[in-house]
Amino acid sequence: QAIIPTVRPCDARVTGQYNKNLKTKAMPIQTTKMTNYRWVICSLLFLATMVNYMDRQVLSLTWKDYISPEFGWNDDSYGLITGCFSIVYAVSMLFMGKYVDRIGTKHGFLISIIIWTTGAIMHAFCGIATSGILADQWLVGFDGAKEALYDAGVVGISISTVSIYLFILCRIILAVGESGSFPAAIKCTAEYFPKKDRAYATAIFNNGASVGALIAPVAIPLLATNFGWEMSFIVIGAWGYLWMLLWLLLYKKPEEAKRINQAEINYINQDTDIYEKGKGKPSESTAKVGILRCLTYRQTWFVIIGKFLTDGVWCFFLFWTPAYLSDTYGYQTDSPIGILLIVLLYLITMVSVAGGYLPTYFVNTYNMHPYNARMKAMLIFAFFPLLGIFVHPIGAYTPLISVLFIGLIGAAHQSWSANIYSAIGDFFPKSMIATVTGIGGFAGGMGAFLITYAAGNCLSIADADADAFSFLGTTGKQGVYMAFFSCLSLLYLIDWCILKGLVSDYRPVVIRERSDK
Repeated sequence: QAIIPTVRPCDARVTGQYNKNLKTKAMPIQTTKMTNYRWVICSLLFLATMVNYMDRQVLSLTWKDYISPEFGWNDDSYGLITGCFSIVYAVSMLFMGKYVDRIGTKHGFLISIIIWTTGAIMHAFCGIATSGILADQWLVGFDGAKEALYDAGVVGISISTVSIYLFILCRIILAVGESGSFPAAIKCTAEYFPKKDRAYATAIFNNGASVGALIAPVAIPLLATNFGWEMSFIVIGAWGYLWMLLWLLLYKKPEEAKRINQAEINYINQDTDIYEKGKGKPSESTAKVGILRCLTYRQTWFVIIGKFLTDGVWCFFLFWTPAYLSDTYGYQTDSPIGILLIVLLYLITMVSVAGGYLPTYFVNTYNMHPYNARMKAMLIFAFFPLLGIFVHPIGAYTPLISVLFIGLIGAAHQSWSANIYSAIGDFFPKSMIATVTGIGGFAGGMGAFLITYAAGNCLSIADADADAFSFLGTTGKQGVYMAFFSCLSLLYLIDWCILKGLVSDYRPVVIRERSDK
């Protein structure tokens, strides 16, 4: 009687490896050396993420010293502009994810970056538009916009109001475009990588944000100082058009790409060879599934809860660490030591690449199912944020310890987030991946808004009255930091327990062949 051998994910690595479950020798997979074109695509995703983050950072690095003196902005002006961006970005992810699924990865990503690049460059013309609206002077150039307003005798409050609304418009366009980037990138990763490698690929391209954070503080002020703040928006934004050209030249679906051989196709599609009794095969439905229908699956809530409870932790540490270093140690963000500490923080977060590889290691070494490997890795990541409890007490001796601990928490979060997004590919057919990614992104954005807003209010109260807030022997702002560091650090373990209870074992979503809008 003939025995048909079963190929497990890790069997694709070594010809003739034994299957541990069936005790039969696996068939040879290939004799041709496998191409590695999937990593070229991953590099494109890395570059897109880097450009995305730099486009987002131009305003934050230029408004205080370059834009505010021209338009008369204050902190509330900047807060309103960035707040509008955050809300629009989160809400837009719901719809841009669905849109990317509808038109496909190539065109979805292309349209997304066209929108955000255009929005990024439009910021540079807000000065000219302000002079045109208030002084009817449109053809004045960047340098002549301010003089045109002055010559026309326009009062400062009008200049401030009109310029704020123009920048909000540009930020909305930027937010809508950038909201499609991550859903498209996750969908692309699912097309080009097997399940066991997706978190690793996601961690790699997601580190483009860290690299962008390291380049931006050097490149953007340099451009603004030497060529004007307008040119910093134009030059940084123009990188998006260069990326579009690379994307059009290099991206094709794996089965259509000429630079991929059959061995790599087999490796990418190895998940289709997995059959597990009682668990079924992942659905390959191409039905168009709407957002409301997605919410009927507990796997969608796995993503929603996984992002909602933890994205705010990352945003708190990311946004408030500079203020914490200033309030606790007296290091301003523009001081040499302050800059070095922030650079060190981002360098440490790049350790998340190793965290992204951990599920792949578990699959290759212990022959685990990708989902089980992912959950085991996430449990390990959930313990690292507990370092937040010790940030303030131990960090009192030196800021290096604080930055080290916060950097490790950031790296653990990035690894956690990469696996949450990769789990979407575990559960759902490829036709739904961007939609569910957008839903998860929206949930994460709302969670981040609530936590950062609460932190800001608590710190304002403590700043006005140092005795109004105390926690574990600390008072005032230090009490607020201690409370948030300690409480937020527990959320990952709580989140993991909820997720494990929600989806205790691998259960792919099987879509009935019907379409809903």
